[in-house]
Amino acid sequence: MTAALPATAAPTAGEPETALPGRRPEHQAARMEPLDVTPRTRITRHPERQLTDRRALYEVLDAGLVAHVALVREGLPVVLPMGYARSGDALLLHGSTGGGLLREAADGAPLSVTVTLLDGLVYARSLFHSSMNYRSAMVRGTARVLHGDEQSDGLRLLSEHLMPGRWDEVRAPSARELAATMVLRLALDEVSLKVRAHGPSSSPDDGDAREVWSGVVPLTTRAGTPLAGPDVPPDVALPASVRRSLERLG
Repeated sequence: MTAALPATAAPTAGEPETALPGRRPEHQAARMEPLDVTPRTRITRHPERQLTDRRALYEVLDAGLVAHVALVREGLPVVLPMGYARSGDALLLHGSTGGGLLREAADGAPLSVTVTLLDGLVYARSLFHSSMNYRSAMVRGTARVLHGDEQSDGLRLLSEHLMPGRWDEVRAPSARELAATMVLRLALDEVSLKVRAHGPSSSPDDGDAREVWSGVVPLTTRAGTPLAGPDVPPDVALPASVRRSLERLG
């Protein structure tokens, strides 16, 4: 299923529109009113690329696998890549309870979380106008630590987003593993969503000659051939979760 670029993100005049990739099956329902635009979330560089369609936000978050989580620690910015999942109208982040970034986030440090999907390299007839097609969401706020059943449910949702079906194939997390894992919930209350989804721009300086190629090289994330661990007997078949990932990222 493919979703068309929402009308709130009309491309620059003279630039062709390109369809957005569709949502993943793991799309989690939540509220659907437009995203609020505040002084902190308003995009000033190419504001026409800002989307306020909440469904488009969910599609970006459901399609990504890695978030970059940033905070200021001891006066310096720190950014870490982290697996995540969307739970309704919130992001779930997880990691070791021994991690300094997570501990500070749990204590209420403000976070900035970005998820970026790179959809293409845009080749213009000048390097100045060459660009990338992308979908990028930035979420700001403070996170809350999940405990008990909320933590377990959050870990299952994270597993289903990253490795759908794997939770039911392996043993449940032990008490020690749960104690060593922190799950944070960050509400999607303060969000910017920016999308570029069109071809190359042109300039009068390019002249009328068309001998130099211009266009878009689409980019996607694809799964490779699964590599079994060294202790897996050769007659063990690929589990359903791996086959599902191959279908999703094939």
